Amino acid sequence: MIDRRDQLDAQVRAADPDRWLSSRFVADPELRADLIALYAFEAELMGIPSKVTQPLLAEMRFTWWADQMDGVFAGEPRKGHPVLEALAAAAVRHGLDRAPFDGLIRAHIGRVHDEPHDLDAFYVGPMQSAARILAGPGHEAAVAPAARLRALSQTGRADEARALCPEANAALKALPPKAFPAVAHAALIDHAAPEPLKRLRLTWAVLRGRV
Repeated sequence: MIDRRDQLDAQVRAADPDRWLSSRFVADPELRADLIALYAFEAELMGIPSKVTQPLLAEMRFTWWADQMDGVFAGEPRKGHPVLEALAAAAVRHGLDRAPFDGLIRAHIGRVHDEPHDLDAFYVGPMQSAARILAGPGHEAAVAPAARLRALSQTGRADEARALCPEANAALKALPPKAFPAVAHAALIDHAAPEPLKRLRLTWAVLRGRV
């Protein structure tokens, strides 16, 4: 039987290889599993538009996930759903704020209806939640510029992303080293690079604490 953690880890590796690679730098297996639970939740949302062709059907699926947040943040997730169960456990352990999760789902619904990307909802909130999992609350400001850098690189604005590096690295000086894997993938501006090169880039970023 496949362990739930292994199942979610494989899901994230397939759907979001950059963040999966950055999660390898989390030494504590419990913290890494909680981080993977967050990323698996996001992978579920990201996969919805590819599974349905009608905007209304996609919105219905996103709404289902929105409804599940009540159980997740009450510590009573839908039984038998590995992502929801793992996410609920992480939310309880780390006192995660629900607002970024609701905001992310709303942003996905907006994209279904061709609204502009809400980059803060797609990138800043999730990265701040990831940092909270690894290092506790209070690091939102330190993470935000790196999250926006990641948003720019993910939306085809690599030059703008590189220009934001000095601001992001200045803010990251206040981030505890144990939280850096939550932001390390912001260093991967070249998404077409092969995995070995990405691993080297991430290792260098983690050693320096800079993206």
